[in-house]
Amino acid sequence: MKTTALNKKHKALGAKMLPFAGFEMPIQYEGVNAEHETVRHKVGVFDVSHMGNFFVSGKDALPFLQYITSNDVDKLNPGKIQYSCFPNEQNGIVDDLLVYQLDDNNYMLVVNGANLEKDWNWVNKQAENFDVKLQDLSGEYSILAVQGPNAPKLMQKIAGESANLENLKYYTWTKANLAGHKDILVSATGYTGEKGYEIYVKNEFVEEIWDELFNKGKEFGLKPIGLGARDTLRLEKGYCLYGNDIDDTTSPIEAGLGWITKFTKDFINSENLKKQKEQGVSRKLVGFKLKDKGIARHGYDIVDENGQKIGYVTSGTMSPTLKEAIGMGYVPAEKAKPGSQIFIQIRKKQVPAEVVKLPFL
Repeated sequence: MKTTALNKKHKALGAKMLPFAGFEMPIQYEGVNAEHETVRHKVGVFDVSHMGNFFVSGKDALPFLQYITSNDVDKLNPGKIQYSCFPNEQNGIVDDLLVYQLDDNNYMLVVNGANLEKDWNWVNKQAENFDVKLQDLSGEYSILAVQGPNAPKLMQKIAGESANLENLKYYTWTKANLAGHKDILVSATGYTGEKGYEIYVKNEFVEEIWDELFNKGKEFGLKPIGLGARDTLRLEKGYCLYGNDIDDTTSPIEAGLGWITKFTKDFINSENLKKQKEQGVSRKLVGFKLKDKGIARHGYDIVDENGQKIGYVTSGTMSPTLKEAIGMGYVPAEKAKPGSQIFIQIRKKQVPAEVVKLPFL
């Protein structure tokens, strides 16, 4: 199993370590609910170094990315970031990703750790007719996500006068000097719904930056956060998780990702996806709240009032903030309107639930 450069740090902090995306990763430290609250009210830091970093350069970099991603890369310029996905030819999604424009004809793609090999093979396969250089530097970089309402002040304190991080706009990046290291890439995207930053740094420097965060972070209530809380935080905001809410069989239109699917250009399978957008889809990804006791888990059946299966749960938890059981799942389009009644099959019981508008929070 692979490990991140901070593996020993996590163990020294008493983290519960489990396999995730082929890595031994910290799932929790003091407990999911407590860590969730830290991010919602103070600030937490996640090690997300299992994510992949692909670099795309060359004279065809822009047309290549326009072809393999669903969003309009032409809208980017150096310093900007875009959320997007790789569509496949079967109306599904190879992966969702972030596209960073680093410079003219020079981009970084941040992909899901669980899909590293699949994505790398996919990108290379599509590149055959384009003049581009592709590099997979995933193994060389660590990524820290600093998230929560106190994140801007903490990041500014660490960067000092080297960068104006406190006012870094959403979905942009800049360079900052951190822990004595110059020109570290810092972005502002986030997967928690709170103000947040990502730090991209070579593996050999990440321990020093981690230590600096905790040296300067005490006054802001900084704590290490595991992937368990990352999941509950993103679910409260209705953010999709690849492998749960989206995969090779779900289309971006069904998943409510029409906003990152731009038909102002041609891309892989754009013709079929455009038809879906114009003609409508037979099923949709929705949020729901349970109206009785129980927790909806990934893979549970969604049924109608007669007990007939009509869909399935993709994500579910007891929301630490709302103290309610929430979830997402695919249902027939006619059941997708907020207020619609559905039932979750939990063991032998059919628990009533109501479709609600996302996000939950």
